[in-house]
Amino acid sequence: MPPLEFTMSPLEILAAVGLAISVFVAVYIAVNMTKTGNPMIAAALSAGFGTYSAVTIYQEGLMPVWVNHTTNMWGVQVWWDLLFAVGIGLFLIAPRAKSAGMNVPLWTVFVVATASIGLLAMCARLFWLEQAAGDTAAKETNAPKTAATKAAS
Repeated sequence: MPPLEFTMSPLEILAAVGLAISVFVAVYIAVNMTKTGNPMIAAALSAGFGTYSAVTIYQEGLMPVWVNHTTNMWGVQVWWDLLFAVGIGLFLIAPRAKSAGMNVPLWTVFVVATASIGLLAMCARLFWLEQAAGDTAAKETNAPKTAATKAAS
């Protein structure tokens, strides 16, 4: 019996690596629930995916995006899935972003125009603002009491 061969194209490898990373991240998020995400990771993902998208657009143009999503039922399904995912993500973080003082309408335009790239950038900014606010609150809580604050308490 001849040996079993398993080969993947470079694009199949990219898709498989993306799936593996997504599964790892999903498990990490489910197990390690922190109140605020990591702004550096969100920013790096936004920049990396933005760069990959820019290279793809440069090499292949914009029209293949529309062709990919309108050629067959699976293409439309993937398009709708992208729209739902971005809409859900924006719906979930918009109230927190507004509370953090972000310009939500402007960020929404950016997210609608760039999908996950903009959503990741918005998350990075939100996480940074939330961490900065938490650091400020912690400093205020742990600050030594002065004579004036002691008298007031």
